[in-house]
Amino acid sequence: MTMIHRLSLFLLIALLPLSQGQAETVVLDLQQAVDRALEVDPRITEKERHVDLARAQLREVRGADGWSLSMNTFLGFAPKVRGGVFETTNEDGTKSIGVASDAFDINGLSPWYYLEMRLVKPLHTFGKITHYSKAAAGNIQVKRGDIQLARAQTRMDIAKAYYGYLAARDSRRLLDDTLGKLQASLDLLQGWLDEGEGDAKQSNLFALQTGTALLKRYQVEAQGYERIALEGLRILTGLGVNDEIQVADKRLKPLPLPEGTLKELTARAMTRRPEVRQLAAGLDARREYMLAKRSESLPNLYAGLAGSASYAPGRKDFTDVSIYDPFYFAGMTPVIGLKWDWNSGRQPAQVAQAKAELDATLALRDKARMGIPFQVAEQYHTVHSHYEMVQRLYEGSRSGRRWLISVYADFEAGVEETDKLVAAFQGYVLAYGDYLRVVNAYNMHVERLRVVTGDIQ
Repeated sequence: MTMIHRLSLFLLIALLPLSQGQAETVVLDLQQAVDRALEVDPRITEKERHVDLARAQLREVRGADGWSLSMNTFLGFAPKVRGGVFETTNEDGTKSIGVASDAFDINGLSPWYYLEMRLVKPLHTFGKITHYSKAAAGNIQVKRGDIQLARAQTRMDIAKAYYGYLAARDSRRLLDDTLGKLQASLDLLQGWLDEGEGDAKQSNLFALQTGTALLKRYQVEAQGYERIALEGLRILTGLGVNDEIQVADKRLKPLPLPEGTLKELTARAMTRRPEVRQLAAGLDARREYMLAKRSESLPNLYAGLAGSASYAPGRKDFTDVSIYDPFYFAGMTPVIGLKWDWNSGRQPAQVAQAKAELDATLALRDKARMGIPFQVAEQYHTVHSHYEMVQRLYEGSRSGRRWLISVYADFEAGVEETDKLVAAFQGYVLAYGDYLRVVNAYNMHVERLRVVTGDIQ
């Protein structure tokens, strides 16, 4: 092995682990996580491709108004011709006037080349292209609304993972802190029992040990939720398997209470919701589609060129224009024509189907007019009730911590019973844990209110 080869191998071995093992640590707040997710979410990409498909369908419909060329060509065989037009040659070699006795017998074959073509352009389709074009344009608007709905769903998924992680992490920290104090109480009580001091009892030790086991159980559960939410964030934001993600918020905090009265938010939803615009565009598309189906029973007026050519070299080329040989001719002419495809059973049924789809969309519009205000009212009242719950639980958790600190201090001084300490631990954990749970739910309801009012698209 040469020195150059050895050096190349050394560099390859040295650099390969670096290229594979490098991991990125990304710190994101909620909006940054949403922005990254919107760029990589395949659900949004799928909806965007549906828009591309709808645009292509519109181009196809409009293209029906242009020139179209149809051609048919083939290679076959034709029988050869003996004699002239009226003079025939019999089998015995004599010539006579009229049709030969073996006229229909094949006496040799000639190659036969055939070409038929039409170049036409619609002049008037009696509304077909116009109505189909408008229906296709409305379909594009409907598909664009699907993109907005998918983006809103992505934000909700990110918010669920983000706030869920903060809630789980803060719950785990709460349990870590509480377990530290509880373990200190256990050590203190064990020391009293070992030294026979005070009124310490073995039952008190068992009570603290039971509380410790229960808290550790919830601690492990919170750790699991924390890891699941963080993994969800990593996947939703498109990070690699070796990348790490951290959230920018230091703790879970309630969002500000959204502004606006219920009446204002409802009016905003009825104008800004993607579904409202989708329904308007969908109604126009359904109506135009129905009119297009009705126009299918009408003809199409067109103009263009039409011609055909047939050539068999084994047949005689007659110069007399009155003589027509289907195997030997050529011709082309400008044409203007009327094409009519009418079916008395199928076309009325297609119109009825389009009318039923239009009526269904009209019913969906009426449903939206009732359902959207209820969705807004539901989220509005839920947000406000959870906001009040957050305020009350925040005060309760602060009082619970003061209660725990005072009881713990008295326990250390030997003037407080163990059951009072256990009750204080329990009250504080329940109050603060419930506070975190309600803040998480409140933030999600705020996000949902923004969706149902059309603020998130």
